[in-house]
Amino acid sequence: MLLVDLATTSSALTTTRSRLAKRALLVDLLRRTPPEDVGIVSRYLGGQLRQRRTGLGWRSLKSLPEPATDPTLTVVGVDAVFEEMSQLEGPGSVLTRNALAAELFGAATADEQRLLGGLVSGELRQGSLDALLLDAVAEAAAVPPEVVRRAAMLAGDTEPVAVAALTSPDPEAALAAFQLAVGRPVRPMLAQSAPDVDGAWASLGPGPVVVDSKLDGIRIQVHRQGDDVRVFTRSLDDITTRVPEIVAAVRAMPASDLVLDGEALAVGPDGRPRPFQETAARSATKDAEVAAVTTLTPFFFDALHVDGTDLLDAPLLRRLDALDAVAGPSVVHRLVTADVDEARAYFADVVRAGQEGVVIKAADAPYEAGRRGAAWIKVKPRNTLDLVVLAVERGSGRRQGTLSNIHLGARDGDGFVMLGKTFKGMTDAMLAWQTERFTELSTGDDGWVVTVRPEQVVEIAFDGLQRSTRYPGGVALRFARVLRYRDDKTAAEADTIETVLAMRAT
Repeated sequence: MLLVDLATTSSALTTTRSRLAKRALLVDLLRRTPPEDVGIVSRYLGGQLRQRRTGLGWRSLKSLPEPATDPTLTVVGVDAVFEEMSQLEGPGSVLTRNALAAELFGAATADEQRLLGGLVSGELRQGSLDALLLDAVAEAAAVPPEVVRRAAMLAGDTEPVAVAALTSPDPEAALAAFQLAVGRPVRPMLAQSAPDVDGAWASLGPGPVVVDSKLDGIRIQVHRQGDDVRVFTRSLDDITTRVPEIVAAVRAMPASDLVLDGEALAVGPDGRPRPFQETAARSATKDAEVAAVTTLTPFFFDALHVDGTDLLDAPLLRRLDALDAVAGPSVVHRLVTADVDEARAYFADVVRAGQEGVVIKAADAPYEAGRRGAAWIKVKPRNTLDLVVLAVERGSGRRQGTLSNIHLGARDGDGFVMLGKTFKGMTDAMLAWQTERFTELSTGDDGWVVTVRPEQVVEIAFDGLQRSTRYPGGVALRFARVLRYRDDKTAAEADTIETVLAMRAT
């Protein structure tokens, strides 16, 4: 397949807001894709290269050759060039990589250059989110969407699922072959949000619920086969070598095969959680000095597999019985209740203990990995949003020489809509960090406001929303303040303007 076919569809996706229209574009392209190209095409539609590293970065894209007039690049040929780049190392590798990039981009048309640039930078803004792509795969293969979603959950990746669905003579049988495998991460189940306990309670309906403490740590998924333990993050990155204390804790459990879902965080001597930045810094490094100062403690809230028994489809209470039997003191504290007053009181106790809030879960729900289902609902004690930094202003007075006041945006289709600014909640260390970070992300500077690539997610607390004619979204945040920067989330995972407006309506 010529790359221009993919680039043309990608450009059309960028200018289309309707999810139905986007899906139709995806289905049409997938049906025209030769079997040997399905894996690459599905990966590129998801906005990713197949190679984890190529050595190219956004700086490499600042000076591109003039685009070609005639399309000649093929999907397979482009993938081969990126694969060659990924294998380069040692003396001369930079020059060779730059030469390959110049040749590749020089052979690309304008649409193809936009596509390739977005893939290299990780900022391909076409609104082709993974859930939409999976639905398109299902339609193109004429199989039920839930079959494709379950296969993707178990595979932990869309590419092999697309290949199985679109190249097999019996797609449903090929998709059914994806099973939970200890050692291969599955997509984690996600939670919706509610403004308070009563709202979550109303959504789940009558009957007992499980109220988990919501810890302010990093999401982990651990797999154990005998003495072999692997630890994965929310994004399915393998961090096993960075967290030996978690590996040791899992090896000490009374089971030989395990798949557990949970959180890891730094805990102080008083039992209260340490600031999230300490947890994030510890999980991101193998530095022995950092590890000696900060220890991560795992806390588990779900069991997906225990000693040969898959538990994904079992009701939550059964999974928790299995979890308690193997994880013991490493289990997240919880309440099982059918009384909303008890749930409210528990929420207050959890917040007083320094935790983020609670996750209220349907007691009979299965584990729907990879989906933000209605069976799990998180409640926090304050209004918070995960927003994207669109620009930053130069500091004055005590903050002279730093980049201080950040402009905040919510997702709006393939772009962002501004909701306000803030410089509140920033420590000196945070100011120093963000000055360096936003200098790297800068795309424009008028001497006062530095425009940045919309990549950095920040968690913002605020006291409410008010009408605004100043901002295009029609609302502004009241008393916004920075809680933390979310390096564990991409801009595509930030909150939407629809979420913001829904919060104003409640």
